[in-house]
Amino acid sequence: MPNLPKLTDQQQIAQLIQNLDVSIRDVVETLRQIIRSVSNEISERIKWNNPSFYYNGEMQPFDPKEYKREIIVFNLHKNRIMLVFPSGAKVNDTTGLLTGDYADGRRIIVFKDLEDVKAKESALQNVIKDWLGLVDK
Repeated sequence: MPNLPKLTDQQQIAQLIQNLDVSIRDVVETLRQIIRSVSNEISERIKWNNPSFYYNGEMQPFDPKEYKREIIVFNLHKNRIMLVFPSGAKVNDTTGLLTGDYADGRRIIVFKDLEDVKAKESALQNVIKDWLGLVDK
């Protein structure tokens, strides 16, 4: 059997989304497009078996266990989609969009459906922009 070319990160995410339950597929794809539209400094890949988005620019050296490059990791469920911000606590979110008070600094946004995504789109983009503004370059 010939070696098949390895899928790019974008192709892997597209394939994962295509294989999702139809009830969340459009929501995940819409969130993906919103996140990617914020900045060219955001790239995507599969991490922890889910779509994830990270800062692709230059950064000061850091311990990889701090996950400073990770912006968002999806956590997919049938009736809700969670966006986990591993270092979301550093964002000064006054909207209440980021929830949770985890000691490790992560924060979460929960989406129920496409209507919920549309309602929170602007606030989500602002949280991501704020996060990007805090990167140790």
